[in-house]
Amino acid sequence: MKLKMTDIDELTKAQIVKMILEKHTEKALERLSEFYHVTPPQIVVGTIKGKRRTVYALYIPKERKIYALNSEIFFNPFVVLHEYYHHIRSKLGVHRGSERNANKFAQEFIDAYKKIIEIADKGQSNLESHKKAAEMHK
Repeated sequence: MKLKMTDIDELTKAQIVKMILEKHTEKALERLSEFYHVTPPQIVVGTIKGKRRTVYALYIPKERKIYALNSEIFFNPFVVLHEYYHHIRSKLGVHRGSERNANKFAQEFIDAYKKIIEIADKGQSNLESHKKAAEMHK
């Protein structure tokens, strides 16, 4: 299976980000893992010797764990999705996925979320405008 970031639709990407922001990170990772047909990684608070202050999170393939510097990182969609990218790369037998590609993967989810929020905000704004216009015509 070739890893394609375009395989997941924009709405699903936005929903994944929303889950993470709403503190349902494990659920988000399970949903992503169903899509990629891999076991979800564990996400835990902890540090790795030699990496204690240099990274917010780190994926360890042998353990199938994402180590987060603190529990706040659990709810940072960019960091979680960046590390998840390393997880799926390792499960597909090609762990040495570049940081640039992991960043791109995570950013695509963030961008989808922003786009959906923008559309929703415009829809809400239009709805409010229509309500005001209707009130004026009463």
